[in-house]
Amino acid sequence: MLRQPVAQIVGSQIWPTVHLASAAGVLALILAGVAATLTAGRGRLARGLAAAVELTCASAPVFWIGILLLMLFSFTLRWFPVSGAQSWQALVLPAVALALPTAGLLAQVLREAMERALEQPFVVTVRARGLGEGLIRLRHVLRHAALPAVTLGGWLIGGLLGGAVITEKVFGRPGLGTVTLNAVLSHDVPVVLAVVLLAAFIHVAASTLLDIVYVVIDPRLRQQ
Repeated sequence: MLRQPVAQIVGSQIWPTVHLASAAGVLALILAGVAATLTAGRGRLARGLAAAVELTCASAPVFWIGILLLMLFSFTLRWFPVSGAQSWQALVLPAVALALPTAGLLAQVLREAMERALEQPFVVTVRARGLGEGLIRLRHVLRHAALPAVTLGGWLIGGLLGGAVITEKVFGRPGLGTVTLNAVLSHDVPVVLAVVLLAAFIHVAASTLLDIVYVVIDPRLRQQ
């Protein structure tokens, strides 16, 4: 038992988790978008290699990725600190470890959606106007392919919050993950309930935000 007000415990630890989950989420979106844009509709070899890497990342446990990153970049190369949250360098490895599984799954969904979009008539029309292939993919195809990826938003947020528990322990970071694990081990029910309620609120807020994003991405939904 921590013998402190629950609001004080959660409030003092929420921001390190928000920083970690936000950085991992942005990094996962960037990695998935780049991978899908570069490989969608390409040759079988390029898509096969990308799919193999993505499947490996999506299947690998977060703690295993974190240990490998620590061994290479902290213990061997000494580029990043082993633990703590005192600087931006300490955020790099945890964010990468948390982002890779999410990016692996998201890239597969994005690529499949982009390949379907590339077969649509509007792509032929845009190409006939002389627009470059890169701009076609970024301006038009990626936007059409974003809806299936946005659908995964709730799952992605849950995965980032759940993965933060393990990531924070592996890298010795403060945050809600560490607090939750310690509360479970010490049978501190009020803290566990507070974290669960907070996670539920985040899911509800994220679902509402995703409904708004749907309309922004696809204006046709405004007519329904």
